[in-house]
Amino acid sequence: MKIEQLDLPKSAIEFLQSQGFEKLYPPQDDSVKSGLLDGKSILVSAPTASGKTLIAMLAMISYLSKNDGKVIYLSPLRALAAEKFSEFKKLEKVSLGGKIKVGISTGDFENIEKNLEKSDVLILTNEKMDSIIRHGVEWVEEIGLVISDEVHLIGDESRGPTLEMILTQLKLLNTKPQLVGLSATITNSDEIADWLNCKLVKNDWRPVPLSEGVCDGGKVTMSDGKTFEVERSLRGTPIDLGVQSVQQGGQSLVFAETRARSKSLATKAADAIFQILKKNELTELEKTSKKILSENEHTELVKTLALLVKKGVAFHHAGLNQKCREIIEAEFRKGTIKLLSSTPTLAAGVNLPARRVVISNINRYNAKVGANRPISILEYKQLCGRAGRPQYDDYGESIIVGNGNAEDLIEYYINGEPEPIVSKITDDKSLRTHILSVIVTHPGIKKEEILEFFLQTLGGLQSRKPTLKFAIDISLRFLSSKYLIIKKGERYAATEFGKKTSMLYIDPLTATYFRDAIENVSKERNHTFGFLHLISNCDEFFPKFSLRQKDYESASLMIENNSSELLEPISEYDCSRSLLALQSWITESSELSLSDNLGIESGDMHRMAENANWLTYCLREISKHVERADLLDELADLRTRIVYGIRRELLDLVRVKGIGRVRARILYKHGIKNLDDLAKIPVNKLAEIDKIGSTIADNIKAELRKVR
Repeated sequence: MKIEQLDLPKSAIEFLQSQGFEKLYPPQDDSVKSGLLDGKSILVSAPTASGKTLIAMLAMISYLSKNDGKVIYLSPLRALAAEKFSEFKKLEKVSLGGKIKVGISTGDFENIEKNLEKSDVLILTNEKMDSIIRHGVEWVEEIGLVISDEVHLIGDESRGPTLEMILTQLKLLNTKPQLVGLSATITNSDEIADWLNCKLVKNDWRPVPLSEGVCDGGKVTMSDGKTFEVERSLRGTPIDLGVQSVQQGGQSLVFAETRARSKSLATKAADAIFQILKKNELTELEKTSKKILSENEHTELVKTLALLVKKGVAFHHAGLNQKCREIIEAEFRKGTIKLLSSTPTLAAGVNLPARRVVISNINRYNAKVGANRPISILEYKQLCGRAGRPQYDDYGESIIVGNGNAEDLIEYYINGEPEPIVSKITDDKSLRTHILSVIVTHPGIKKEEILEFFLQTLGGLQSRKPTLKFAIDISLRFLSSKYLIIKKGERYAATEFGKKTSMLYIDPLTATYFRDAIENVSKERNHTFGFLHLISNCDEFFPKFSLRQKDYESASLMIENNSSELLEPISEYDCSRSLLALQSWITESSELSLSDNLGIESGDMHRMAENANWLTYCLREISKHVERADLLDELADLRTRIVYGIRRELLDLVRVKGIGRVRARILYKHGIKNLDDLAKIPVNKLAEIDKIGSTIADNIKAELRKVR
């Protein structure tokens, strides 16, 4: 079907054509035939890159051209939400009677921004939507279309239950919104579609045909029976496969099982790729390399990355900070970086296709069992879905590196069916968290009604009623015993503490752990190190790094030096490397020293600081609740110290926009210790100070006037 044949306003057709859309792909065509533009709910199960974003866009345009309600687009990750926001922002150019306003919100769960209700299309992370429902925001009743991306993540242990909860609640809204689920190919998609009351649109078409194979002993056997050789070298099979694809004019994505291996594979590939590059490409890569060095502290990781980028290769994992990751992603998209080795997190995140995907090892470390385990077929299909760049390649290839077991790998992974999606909502943590949120949003609810609600979830569909009832009873007993809920007759209501916990978006177990710890804290002294231990010890804190053999001495020394700030006596065996990193961060350790001494990279430190800031906020709110006003200032200061990575004496200076940890310390060394000192120094004198200059000095003075 051609775009011009769609039942959409003329302005919308012209807009879509201006974006380069002429003809629908088969999954898009099927979606339209299944009633996408007539307000029918559908679940689209189709491979990566088969055009699901356009399906979402068509649903939005059709809905907004006929209705006044709100459109919600749900995304599992912030990075994906930001990517979609820039795509859907273009809809503001379409005139559908009034102007369309597209908004995004992915952050802070406690604050629901006031401007959200003004948007017609809202891009939200699943967690943000859950938080909006918990806050009882009125405009939820105006939602008329819900588009949920990556629906197959319902089976994910950490993120799945939240997505399942919001889809259950949204399908039960009085307004009965149209639901459009977008999913990878899953085995029990018919079960998911039934649960969501959607019509299933299943299509395995891809814009770039994909062939899958296994490489064993230098010989590649593809699923269609075709075989070819790969020239072997000391670099190892994964890189030989990657280099071969680049020699043939493609790009390669090599998936590694660990961060260390992703770095080592990129290093092995560098010289071979360097030989293939053209002069103009080398000039571009030289600029990118310099950019990486100029924008980051020169840790070993950053120096290695910059060196490899010069040669047309890179690695990508969570240890790299956002700046580095964005540069790498942009250069890979442009085609200047030819080979990228990455941990599997990339497959779940941004859209970075390559002609050939190499899976260097099918094992992954599983923290639950403390050993390596083979990946699931579903995860394998997600990885190989990255093969084939729609604009550049006529085909995509995915190759697993085998080890004398090619036939087994072909049979299991390539010819195998992905595992069915199984709900995780009935796990203890999920159930107590979500039962509490249901009681908060429905005060006076009865036990039968709670059971009735959870029977509407996918977990309810997949469990036996007596099993679910038993699990709910256990959670209700826990919530009652910790005084998060109370029972009056047959009905349940949340206590003030229960409401607070649900709004803070933390596990009730963490909330009670915080409450009990705070109630016993002594007055009249600082507790900073004790607070950091409390936060880094709770279940919600991540990433958690355990101590290495060589860290025990540092941990012991840190406890000794900060013993007066502890909430209770601890030993080095109660510490994690994350605690040492947080304490070093707020005492102004550089990224370089964190990397050298603790093996904590900039990306990890950033995520720890972000997470610790949120948990400190929760701790402060619970302190208010238990009437410990004496702790509030210290916790507010601690949040600022975590955000900026500063000692206590710089708190005043960082209140001024444009002054971060580095400038604040330089100013302090020049005798400018607070806002009064900053106000007194003439702007020309301020400009002479290292790392400032005249433009920044003017900005600082302007910002200072706003603060004072």
